[in-house]
Amino acid sequence: MATRHPHRGAPSLLHSALEWRALGEMALLPAALPLLATAPRGDGHPVLLLPGFMGGERSLIGLERFLRWRGYAVQTWGLGRNVGFHARHAKALAQKLRHLHHQSGRKVSLVGWSLGGLFALAAAQQAPECVRSVVTLGSPVSIDPMANASPLWIRALYRLVAHPLGPAAHAMQPSARRLRALEGLSAPLSCLYSISDGVVPPQEATVEGDPARRENIRVPGSHVGLGFNAAVLWIVAERLAQPQGQWRPFAPSGPLGAAYRALTHAALPV
Repeated sequence: MATRHPHRGAPSLLHSALEWRALGEMALLPAALPLLATAPRGDGHPVLLLPGFMGGERSLIGLERFLRWRGYAVQTWGLGRNVGFHARHAKALAQKLRHLHHQSGRKVSLVGWSLGGLFALAAAQQAPECVRSVVTLGSPVSIDPMANASPLWIRALYRLVAHPLGPAAHAMQPSARRLRALEGLSAPLSCLYSISDGVVPPQEATVEGDPARRENIRVPGSHVGLGFNAAVLWIVAERLAQPQGQWRPFAPSGPLGAAYRALTHAALPV
């Protein structure tokens, strides 16, 4: 079974304070281009990118340009800034997903960063016949509405921008309970998470389930830098490059596999 990370409570204050590491991850990205050039090329199928909370189209530029370079037909969500999980946006994304599937004649992969991962799951549940795979990046996919472990400042910001009752207002909805249970999600799901994430703790960014369809992949780095993290970009490309219907869990080998294990201090993804 794929299992949730055993961490308890909120991210450490140190990790939250060091989220500025994202600037370093962005600055190092050009130097990582030789490594990223070895990432598997795609088969041209459509990929829909979804931004995190308070992020817009521009926040996805690293992922978008990299995946276009690797040969994918990339689209972004087209709904402006992500200001919270709202049902109307989830429905609009499901419609866009159906449109991309009809237009291309191919199933669509979804990549959601942070709260964008919840939108990806919601759209995939509403239009499962259109989905090839789902990848989440530091997304609160297993959040308990009664025991949200996100930092207080994140919850305060969510109350200010999205809803005065905070994340619980949306997490308590019937649709959110269905989302957390992954009901109706037939596509493979890869959850990338960092144990040093200063925003979403690892136990909330990981899932349980059949390892033939669900996996949790540990990555090094910050939460804010996930969309510009060279290791994350390489893993996303490797996950998306799998032939349709032949999905296998992430199992890096060779020199890159050894480097991955050294960076994450894990023999295998938890």
